[in-house]
Amino acid sequence: MAKPFASSADLDVKEETLEVLAEGVYALTAEGDPNVGAIEGEDFVLCIEARATPAAARDWLVKLREHTDKPVKYLVLTHYHAVRVLGASAFDAQNIVSSEVTANLIAERGQQDWDSEFGRMPRLFKEPDEIPGLTIPDMTFSDFMRIELGGNRGHVELQFCGRGHTAGDIAVWHEKSRTLFAGDLVEAQAALYTGDAFHFDWAKGTLDRVKAFRSDKLIGGRGPVAHGTNACDAAVEQTREFLLGMIDKVGAAHRNGGSLRDAFEATHEALAPKFGHWPIFEHCLPFNVQRLWDEFEGRDWPRIWTMERDREVWDQLQN
Repeated sequence: MAKPFASSADLDVKEETLEVLAEGVYALTAEGDPNVGAIEGEDFVLCIEARATPAAARDWLVKLREHTDKPVKYLVLTHYHAVRVLGASAFDAQNIVSSEVTANLIAERGQQDWDSEFGRMPRLFKEPDEIPGLTIPDMTFSDFMRIELGGNRGHVELQFCGRGHTAGDIAVWHEKSRTLFAGDLVEAQAALYTGDAFHFDWAKGTLDRVKAFRSDKLIGGRGPVAHGTNACDAAVEQTREFLLGMIDKVGAAHRNGGSLRDAFEATHEALAPKFGHWPIFEHCLPFNVQRLWDEFEGRDWPRIWTMERDREVWDQLQN
């Protein structure tokens, strides 16, 4: 029997949990669905990630408004993927902030990514007809940006830590509460999506720089919040273990003259015992292996995923 494509059969509603991590610091997790967050300034709010549609974003904002009615001054996008950015219009933010590379990726491949992700994860796209178009950041930076929160609330640092989940991922660091929003550079008890990744950079220097924050609370792209330095370190190392396991198995198949299918089967066999029961493992692995195979073939810049290419790779590897 053919496996349902990607997450197309994942239609169960996920329970959302809002955690107040410190004064004015919030994270919303949802059983392996994409995480979002917010940090209060003295007279404004900085929100992190936008969800896939304005309707989905409004669901998050209803929960946030139980704690603060301050206007959203900054909406920070950690990277360009559609499920993270297309709900931006609901925030009525004064500024939409991303790295320069993320803004360039939206221009280069934002529409194809939108089409691709809608096909892969339809449940996340609540009321998709409301999406007004691609989300275009109006405030960008190269490597580092600091936002003062005012009063005694400290500041937020936006930091490019190196190529990883995409070419332009950033981490959001609130030093006062020692809280790190790592985006999809880190997952806690959730599988990785690496279809647009730079596996070798990510597994080494990028994760080392993420770990160097020495956070006490870490919110990854999916999965529960990690509490305590040891748990934060464990989330980083779980992410690294997943990447290194892929690199080992795909690399061996490539060196030994095997096929892409050989690489996929070896990687699945190696990773499934530990990671296979976690969210989106089966969904992501074919796309992950294809991208890593391309890197071993010498292709540095990720190919653009389209609906047609998604189906081709899925049918080749999962069915």
